[in-house]
Amino acid sequence: MKVVLASNNPGKLAELQAMMQPLGIELVPQGQLMQGEAPEPYGTFLENALSKARFAAEHTGLPAIADDAGLCVQAFGGLPGVDTAYYCTQFGYEKSDENNVRALLEQMQGVQDRRAAMVSTLVAVRHPRDPEPLVAVGRVAGLIATERTGTGGFGFDPVMWIPALGKTFAQMAPEVKHAHSHRGRAVQQMMALLRERWLDEAAA
Repeated sequence: MKVVLASNNPGKLAELQAMMQPLGIELVPQGQLMQGEAPEPYGTFLENALSKARFAAEHTGLPAIADDAGLCVQAFGGLPGVDTAYYCTQFGYEKSDENNVRALLEQMQGVQDRRAAMVSTLVAVRHPRDPEPLVAVGRVAGLIATERTGTGGFGFDPVMWIPALGKTFAQMAPEVKHAHSHRGRAVQQMMALLRERWLDEAAA
């Protein structure tokens, strides 16, 4: 089954494709099929993911899956949230994972409450007007480390420390990260929904 991924992020594509392969789903990044990106004017992960999924389905004619994810820092009232990808730009840095981590470490200097959560919201639609979008949410709580550790992953992985595992996401092997990450948890839920609602119903 071919499904368009409403993203051109190579890290996100690799993670989702690896986890969804057992269902026989082939994810195609939207950049291979269309131009442009969906508007994301909303304040919640759910609304933005739904906007992205509907936009990709409308412009490709394929079912679509979108992921809106971000970092929610307790000391910042849950921000940067939906603006995670552009976090560093408000401090004068050019948009990049490297600069996002740098800006976060700078802003967290002297902050005692280092609690944070990574949140991933996945939305899947069969077509742009699908009245029953599938929604899965994964959330992992951790602490913002005081320095980068590890070389794997992407985004804020080098500073997202998971106390239960004693490691940052960037220190984990891919299969370990998939099992414990916010996106991994959301994908497990989404796979169950896809199997039950799209694949099993189609075969019935």
